[in-house]
Amino acid sequence: MEYIYKVSDFNLKIKRYLEGNYEFKNMIIEGELSGVTYYKSGHLYFQLKDENSQVKCAAFSYQRRGIPGDLQEGEKVRVFADVGFYENRGDFQLLVRGIEKQNTLGKMYADLEKLKKRMAAEGYFSLEHKKTLPSYPKVIGVVTALTGAAVQDIIKTIRKRDPRIDVYIYSAKVQGTGAEQEIIAGIEALNRIPEIDFLIAGRGGGSVEDLWAFNKEEVALAFYHSQKPIISAVGHEVDILLSDFTADVRAATPTQAVELSVPELEQYYQEIQARYTKLQLLGKQSLLRKKQDLQKRSQNYSLQHFPKSFESYKRDLMYREEQLRRGMEWILEQKKQEHHLALQKMIHLNPMYTLQKGYAVLRKGKKNLRSLSEVNLQDEIEIRMIDGIIKAEVKEKRYENTME
Repeated sequence: MEYIYKVSDFNLKIKRYLEGNYEFKNMIIEGELSGVTYYKSGHLYFQLKDENSQVKCAAFSYQRRGIPGDLQEGEKVRVFADVGFYENRGDFQLLVRGIEKQNTLGKMYADLEKLKKRMAAEGYFSLEHKKTLPSYPKVIGVVTALTGAAVQDIIKTIRKRDPRIDVYIYSAKVQGTGAEQEIIAGIEALNRIPEIDFLIAGRGGGSVEDLWAFNKEEVALAFYHSQKPIISAVGHEVDILLSDFTADVRAATPTQAVELSVPELEQYYQEIQARYTKLQLLGKQSLLRKKQDLQKRSQNYSLQHFPKSFESYKRDLMYREEQLRRGMEWILEQKKQEHHLALQKMIHLNPMYTLQKGYAVLRKGKKNLRSLSEVNLQDEIEIRMIDGIIKAEVKEKRYENTME
């Protein structure tokens, strides 16, 4: 009869085998450090990796005597450890007793530094190649993972600052196998859409390995060759990513990318008002200069000795002054009407304006409803009105052709 293990029994058996086997004790393993984290408790956690694999490692405070306190990402080290197995999680890690530095940077970092120096020498980081972001964008293209937090942060911040802006999103892997090709494909695809004003390409924070796709030469070149202005928006603290140097603008996070490139709607109002005020001031100043100039002319010596000519100039002055006054009043009135029309247009673009007329927005879950085919009997729906939300249940469906 076959013996059937419980999960806990099976994990216990594995634990006893690994931790009780002398072959897995006093092991010496070489590799590169990644994800080095020192905790206040005195514990140290990191991953040891080579070009093909990685393993979790832990050094607890009571075993830290033989362990340096200044370990860095990418350092090559020699680890002295036993294998430990955690039954509850069903995984294993190395229980580190000592670490020896090999006094060399990891191959990835060494290669990156060489690549960075070469690309800098070839002019890929030069400021003269940087394109300027548009002052008032209407359409933005985004290259990032559709399931990540970055895309939500970008959309939320855009909607908060200027809800009129349209967003094109190209869903791309941003880490792991194939990420480089998808990021490049996204940049190239969005460059082919004429109405897009500029691009944001990036992701949220992560480990060095997670962010490494943005250190690839082909990805950095895709940023550089983008025909539209592009922002590198990768959440990280250490300035090591190649895409930051070849992009037109660098942002520390996806949210900051929007803050750097999208003015708040209030800025539009303020600028319109500022231009209107400036126009009024320029008009008054121009009129005053003309008046002062004509007054000086009227005091000219030759005019003073020719009363008839003086009277003629005086009448001409009064006529021109009146023409200037009427002209400036007309210009100011025209600009006032343009300002009013612009404000009215912005007001009508506000969704709340439609709700004030007695209309409502029907939603099922997170989706706006446009047709009876999108709901079933007994579905729960929301009715959003100007002052709140009504939750309702579909009791009846009746199709009508409202266009006839």
